[in-house]
Amino acid sequence: MRIATSYVTLLYEYLARLGVDGPTLLGPPPAGSHGQVPMPLWQSLLQRADSALQRPALGLEIAAGISPRHFGVVGYAALACTTLGEALQRLERFHALVYDVNPAQLRLEGEQVIVEWGIACGCPGQLVDETGVAALVQLARNMTGQALPVSAVDFVNPPPADTAPYTAFFGCPVRFAQRSTRIVLPLHYLQLPLRQADPALLALLDAQAEGFLRQQQQGGLLQQCQQALIPLLRDGRASLADLASQLHRSPRTLQRHLGEQGLSFQQLLDDTRRQLAEGYLQDAQLPLSEIAALLGFSEQSAFSRAFAKWHGQSPLRWRQQTLAG
Repeated sequence: MRIATSYVTLLYEYLARLGVDGPTLLGPPPAGSHGQVPMPLWQSLLQRADSALQRPALGLEIAAGISPRHFGVVGYAALACTTLGEALQRLERFHALVYDVNPAQLRLEGEQVIVEWGIACGCPGQLVDETGVAALVQLARNMTGQALPVSAVDFVNPPPADTAPYTAFFGCPVRFAQRSTRIVLPLHYLQLPLRQADPALLALLDAQAEGFLRQQQQGGLLQQCQQALIPLLRDGRASLADLASQLHRSPRTLQRHLGEQGLSFQQLLDDTRRQLAEGYLQDAQLPLSEIAALLGFSEQSAFSRAFAKWHGQSPLRWRQQTLAG
């Protein structure tokens, strides 16, 4: 069980807002391997902060400072979305990059949408759960610019001494000691437009990726396809149909034009991913998990398998050899 290192900075930023020196109280912020830290470390940091501060509903206060950057590359993907529903689908798809405990499940029931976490992988505890759930709700509020009262919230943990802060934060009844942790939202929330799209950040990511590709570019149709694939990969939509739509062609026409150059769509996709991977890996500060997501892989293991086919070794080993040489 692990969570994103970028997510842990939420706690240190919260302490700073209170005028508390986080590194003195808790030690330096953890670096983590591959951009993630073990869940027991996150639990310990929260518990130590709770013992020192003695504030009710601490997780809710920490979550109030959430922003897309705390979700790493998953936050970047959310920024590219046009509606809250699309953003929630991105968060569900890439949940393991941020909160690799019990996977979130998104489902519709009548006029409601339910985001639910089971307990198959264990119960991380009250502080972890309330911070995570409140952060997701607060992120939705920030991205839409609306208060978004929730229909219902359930936690698996026992009730705290005072439940009033929870009712006030979520704007709905909050139940404890339930079979699963879940958030219930009105279905129409999914169509709400996002107000925090960050075109500058996305343009920076795209420019970086295009720079990697220019090193090996052949021009013409291949260049057009690869440039169009960059945002599609990041958004997890790199199919032949999506690419054809971006280029204002039919899938059949695009497939025929690629064939005339001796390429299939799968070859194009693999070559683009390989070239981008080689560029991203030369940035020692970019975790492998985030590289995998930027390339459209839902799991780091899938990226590692693909990279091993391209280069005959793991991406970590390739990075070490390249940066050392």
